[in-house]
Amino acid sequence: MAATEIQREADEIIADFTPPKGARRGLRKLAEEAPEPRLEIPTERMTPGRRIARIAMYVGLVIFAIGLLTPFVWMVLSSFKSANEVFSVPVKWLPETWVWQNYIDIWTESNMLVWIRNTLFLAVVVTFLQVLTGSFAAYGFARMRFRGRDVLFLLYVGTIAVPWQSYMIPQFILLSNFKVSNTLWAIILLQAFGAFGVFLMKQFYETIPEELSEAARLDGLSEYAIWRKIMLPLSIPALASLTLLTFVNTWNDYLGPLIYLRNPDLWTIQLGLKSFVSNLFDTNYALLFAGLTISVIPIAIIFLLGQKYFVEGIATSGLKG
Repeated sequence: MAATEIQREADEIIADFTPPKGARRGLRKLAEEAPEPRLEIPTERMTPGRRIARIAMYVGLVIFAIGLLTPFVWMVLSSFKSANEVFSVPVKWLPETWVWQNYIDIWTESNMLVWIRNTLFLAVVVTFLQVLTGSFAAYGFARMRFRGRDVLFLLYVGTIAVPWQSYMIPQFILLSNFKVSNTLWAIILLQAFGAFGVFLMKQFYETIPEELSEAARLDGLSEYAIWRKIMLPLSIPALASLTLLTFVNTWNDYLGPLIYLRNPDLWTIQLGLKSFVSNLFDTNYALLFAGLTISVIPIAIIFLLGQKYFVEGIATSGLKG
């Protein structure tokens, strides 16, 4: 008890202590005269060989980017040409006369609005279902403990290596027996579940500290609530990556709609534009390129809006921490 009283009196003395004015002025003067601390970042001197290698890498990337963008630029410019000018020899990049009428004719001479509506409906529904099922299944593989979990995950992810053409016919027979062939439901059922989405989300979930889930369980949250309230908000980059990849793949899908959609009113934009190509000589390629340019615009807008999260999600999904 005496020690406690002595400690309390000592704390009171320290709390009431006020340094002399001279000491305070000296400390203030020292603080004003002391130089500001500077953060020194270690810099590595770049050798000539490393500088040349970096320049060569940039040049290679520029050449690669030009090679990727050249067909797209040629398609856009050709959409403003006349039908006979598209494949002129020698090749003319810029049209002699800018034919803006092509973008009007593609709407008036085709069922473009219906094609875009069907494609947008399929892309949105399939993307939503893949993100929902992929993120939910990934949570089970990443956080739940059950016998055979790792083997089941390897078997599930291993289906990515199986080409769709190998089971395309049995799948068509199955969906035909279910009476969903020649409907949009066939494409939705085909693509609503994907092993790649489960793999991507599981890799990202494993970068989230498991202590958060354990603390939530102690607070009484169920596994469904943990997935919805903790895992999903922390997985925005991975969700954005999966959303973008799924939307692009569904929007550009050609083989699936070709097999299952026979009614012209159900055609997607890929099937609709294919109907323009009757043969090599009768096709109006200027009109076709105008339709292709229109089909690329939604993908370009979505990628530009989500590229930050897309790159972050792809870069962090392979890390564990």
